[in-house]
Amino acid sequence: MGIERVGTIVDLWRFPVKSMLGERVDAAPATEVGIAGDRAYALIDRQTGKVVSAKHPRLWPDLFGCRAHYPRPPQAGQPLPPVRIDLADGTSLRSDDADVDAALSRFFGREVHLARLAPADYTIDEYHPDIERLNPAGERDVLVEMKLGSALFALLGWPSAIPEGSFMDLFPVSILTTSTLNHLAGLAPDSDFDFRRFRMNLIIETSATGFAENTWVGSALHIGDEVEFAVPLPTPRCVMTTLAQEELSADPGVLRTIVKNNRLALRDVGKYPCAGAYATTTRAGTIRTGDTVALARVRDEEQVLR
Repeated sequence: MGIERVGTIVDLWRFPVKSMLGERVDAAPATEVGIAGDRAYALIDRQTGKVVSAKHPRLWPDLFGCRAHYPRPPQAGQPLPPVRIDLADGTSLRSDDADVDAALSRFFGREVHLARLAPADYTIDEYHPDIERLNPAGERDVLVEMKLGSALFALLGWPSAIPEGSFMDLFPVSILTTSTLNHLAGLAPDSDFDFRRFRMNLIIETSATGFAENTWVGSALHIGDEVEFAVPLPTPRCVMTTLAQEELSADPGVLRTIVKNNRLALRDVGKYPCAGAYATTTRAGTIRTGDTVALARVRDEEQVLR
């Protein structure tokens, strides 16, 4: 099995609270369930029981105005430290504050609970923009109810890549290359394909061209001297890539460009617009910015999916 150096980690991110802005870090443990502390918390809508998501921007327009970070970094094998949340109105609070739910509910104008475990029937509402061929069902300009996490794997009849209770969408880790970002920018120069729109854990600088991650599926990635990932699937994209955040304005052209140029078959569930790839940890360790990334082709699919 040959190993080819393909790039370098130039950005490393974790998102402590699902659908809020996250934090750039210099180093982080990669565990069997993802980057330590990533998507460790989420809000639950008390009225519906659903997980709060920026995929429903009409109901939750202020999520990208909030940022979450850990004053004390999480460590592998240790209890998760409290997370700090800075709200768009300037309010700051911590997950261990006695009134954290009340403060969050006041801000969002709905009764919410800051949770550490996803419900067994992990469900969100997702808005599908009016874009042709966005999904196999052809849904346009509609709000749909979706299962995520282990609930979605159960629905599909697949072995779950994440444990029950995880707030991950599908897989523990997400990766994106500069080649994909540069390729998209060349296809649609009027849109801004800033990497922050994609909310990925690892940004890999590479000299490859085009949608490099497409060719990585079914392979192993060696990160630095410690970590190894398997790459089971490309990452399907949704309305979140189009939303405004920080100085980035709303841009539906981002998603339209991906739909037009990189619709991929995701096993037997149909074609979806993709940018980046998902990963699972096959050898845990610490990831650092500046780590080299090497690609090893894996023929045995079971190694990729384990």
